Amino acid sequence: MTQLALEIPVLEKQSLTWLTGWEVKSSDLDESRSEDGKYVSEELYWQEYYEHPDFSYEWNNGYLEEMPMTNRVEYSMYHWFVKIVDQYLEVHPIAQTIGLEAGFRLALPNKTTIRKPDLGVVLHSNPFLLHDKDRKFNGIFDICIEAVSASNRKSIERDTVVKRAEYGTMGVREYYILDERGKTTAFLENVGGIFLPIAEVNGVISSTVLPGFQFRKADLYRQPTLIELAEDVVYQEFILPEYQQERREKEYERQRAKQEYQRAEQEYQRAERLAAKLRALGIDPDM
Repeated sequence: MTQLALEIPVLEKQSLTWLTGWEVKSSDLDESRSEDGKYVSEELYWQEYYEHPDFSYEWNNGYLEEMPMTNRVEYSMYHWFVKIVDQYLEVHPIAQTIGLEAGFRLALPNKTTIRKPDLGVVLHSNPFLLHDKDRKFNGIFDICIEAVSASNRKSIERDTVVKRAEYGTMGVREYYILDERGKTTAFLENVGGIFLPIAEVNGVISSTVLPGFQFRKADLYRQPTLIELAEDVVYQEFILPEYQQERREKEYERQRAKQEYQRAEQEYQRAERLAAKLRALGIDPDM
């Protein structure tokens, strides 16, 4: 057992050297292993771990926290939700979004953390601007969206308990937690530094941060197409506006054609009644 354990790194090193043409050192292989739980300074985190090539880390008061991997079903729910957010912001360009592991710093009363929400929303009214080339946000996001990964209990607790408390304290105005299992899904609004559930009305969640943005909670799991949503009264104000306009124009043309047909039919019937009266008087209407 010991001999086999010693040979594996050697074979791995030889294989990588052969494939790449570069000499691979043992230290290089060590760097590809997760350093979750390691203590590093904030300065070192920003320098070496914030944009780590192999792992995505958040920073919790000195300790690295590896962000979990997602699966296809989790990503599908997240992707569907981002699509409707994007649709809303195309119609109502009042905010910007950023994801792909862009983080922000939270100077909490008892600690400092650096978090990377799956999606951050920044209103144009936010005191801090989100610039096109920014790789982090220097302010506090107005909305944070996290897609829960059920890969381990620690990551679930981090999204549903730890970040909920941190985001609430620092003034994130709404927090959406997406869970494809349906166990921890939550849509929360900040009330005095504490997140409380946004009230549902007939199963519909309405944002107070993004006026007019609303969605059915059940649709997170059903994930209707954009065309289906465009034909749903809940989403018609912001989903596929060009399609909506085209539908309105087609309906207008259909109604106009119907009215033209009805008018023509009425004229024909009137002419037929007049012709019948003339025949009754012995007059040939065709003469």
